[in-house]
Amino acid sequence: MPERRTVALVTLGCARNEVDSEELAGRLEADGWELVENAEDADVAVVNTCGFVDAAKKDSVDALLEANDLKDHGKTQAVVAVGCMAERYGKELAEALPEADGVLGFDDYTDISSRLNTILSGGSVEAHTPRDRRKLLPITPAERQAAAAGTALPGHAQAPEDLPEGLAPASGPRAPMRRRMGTAPVASVKLASGCDRRCSFCAIPSFRGSFISRRPSDVLGETRWLAEQGVKEIMLVSENNTSYGKDLGDIRLLETLLPELAAVDGIERVRVSYLQPAEMRPGLIDVLTSTENVAPYFDLSFQHSAPNVLRAMRRFGDTDRFLELLDTIRAKAPTAGVRSNFIVGFPGETEADVAELERFLTGARLDAIGVFGYSDEDGTEAATYDNKLDVDVVAERLARISRLAEELTHQRADERVGETLRVLVESVESAEGDDGATGRGAHQAPETDGQVVFTSNQGLTVGRMVEAKVVGTEGVDLIVECLEETGR
Repeated sequence: MPERRTVALVTLGCARNEVDSEELAGRLEADGWELVENAEDADVAVVNTCGFVDAAKKDSVDALLEANDLKDHGKTQAVVAVGCMAERYGKELAEALPEADGVLGFDDYTDISSRLNTILSGGSVEAHTPRDRRKLLPITPAERQAAAAGTALPGHAQAPEDLPEGLAPASGPRAPMRRRMGTAPVASVKLASGCDRRCSFCAIPSFRGSFISRRPSDVLGETRWLAEQGVKEIMLVSENNTSYGKDLGDIRLLETLLPELAAVDGIERVRVSYLQPAEMRPGLIDVLTSTENVAPYFDLSFQHSAPNVLRAMRRFGDTDRFLELLDTIRAKAPTAGVRSNFIVGFPGETEADVAELERFLTGARLDAIGVFGYSDEDGTEAATYDNKLDVDVVAERLARISRLAEELTHQRADERVGETLRVLVESVESAEGDDGATGRGAHQAPETDGQVVFTSNQGLTVGRMVEAKVVGTEGVDLIVECLEETGR
């Protein structure tokens, strides 16, 4: 029997990319590939790239070049680019980066095994020609589900009924085509793909396509499967979770689905990310703040608060309306977690606009704040605007708002001293002389919002949900004492 070929998946970017990588891993393993953790141990390294902003693109190129270096002194024979940057630039990326032995788009995912075999055998796979993926599905959301069967939607695949022994999960044939690439007690689940919004600074809809929801039964099936793998917390991800269900005939479908997900045996926390402030509904706020095992967590995409800037961004709202939304949330759940991202230095932004953003940030009491300086993105409306700011002005405003954000998030962490949290334990140090353990509370999403640090790890185990009291802070991180008898 020939030796199994080995593959390593290197994932960059957001949680959506992580789900896509695990789908690719499931496809490859089902076709006989052996998955390995490190690129230097693999016949082929597949780099799942990010194409969102310049810094992410640079990280993707650096990862491809680093993997290519392994071909000179390791087992690696080929390096292949997939993901958003590969989809967005296709042949252009292949020409600019000859070190990549293949540049594969989303349409190649269903045949990923044969594509990699061709490349390893010395053949070539033509890099795809990028296209506006918004044009692949009908404009009318209600017509999309019927048309979606022939459209590549990474992270939506279901496993066939004849999976090899050991791959088919107990939850049956409607489980996902997915193979977990780690053992963390938290995992992301795709709720939908694509976006119908037309924010002037964002290119994502052009290469991720129009918004299309996954069916609730598929989301439930994947959640049950993850619970069987030991996952305790799921995070629902998409480009815009507040639109879930609109193409299935029910814009309030998320309000119905969340309690069902929270009731899945083994799941102790459900978290929803990527919420649009302009689409928040009273019923959705009610479910997010009052459903057992659903985190009262609001990842709200504000982007700015000055009306003039928001209109230029093709977005809605203003400082006072955003503060009213936060007041509504906290009236129902006073300790709810709220995070957001903001762009400064947008074309036409004035000093008065920056002051308005500062007013909002000061009143919003956000737990986590991401701040980015504006830069042109290929193919976006904002890239054509005339009233661009000098790069030095953008840099100054970025530094100024970043300092304020750091100060305000530290203050918000200090406000939580004395609170009791439900903490999911994610790591326990067992080395001699090191008794640290870390986890996350309901207001903290993985990797983006800080963490909880226990004063002692005695009796704690990874994956356990415990009650803990906040006794101190380190920046945005919280120091806690466990309130439960954990034993040894």
